[in-house]
Amino acid sequence: MEVDWFYIACGLYVMAAFVTDVRSMKIPNRLTLPVSALGVLAHGIWGGWEGLLFSAAGFAACFGILFLMYAIGAVGAGDVKLFGGIGAWVGLSFGIHVIVYSVLYAGAIGLIILLFRRDSAKRIRHMAGGLAGFFMMGSLKLVSKEKTLKFPFMLAVLPGFISACVYMI
Repeated sequence: MEVDWFYIACGLYVMAAFVTDVRSMKIPNRLTLPVSALGVLAHGIWGGWEGLLFSAAGFAACFGILFLMYAIGAVGAGDVKLFGGIGAWVGLSFGIHVIVYSVLYAGAIGLIILLFRRDSAKRIRHMAGGLAGFFMMGSLKLVSKEKTLKFPFMLAVLPGFISACVYMI
């Protein structure tokens, strides 16, 4: 197919982000910002205005969804910019699929980590209290930063990207 290289470029981007996130728990701006801009530019050159709109819609939707997740404390700012770049390269539909698969993988990873920790019962009670507060008071802060169960989100994004490739391409 003539646009397979967009998916290959995005896959390389995801792998580079995976390496940096696993090593340092950060995805640097020097990776996310140029790659996002290159995605929009490549689609603009390849597909004209239609390609530019395809890429901009993917960027805006993926960035926006992850920004909401960032606002509730679920992901870091690097993940937000990363997904903006993913959307810029592969568009709205594929980008949304990557988000959904990544969140599902993150939930599974979180449950596995939670089950093997000594303080798992205490953490489950705390999460239940946070959810109750969210639904009863409408608080957007579901988790407190000091009590979160942290792992590199890229541990979920890489398999999420692969799953989207398997099921959509």
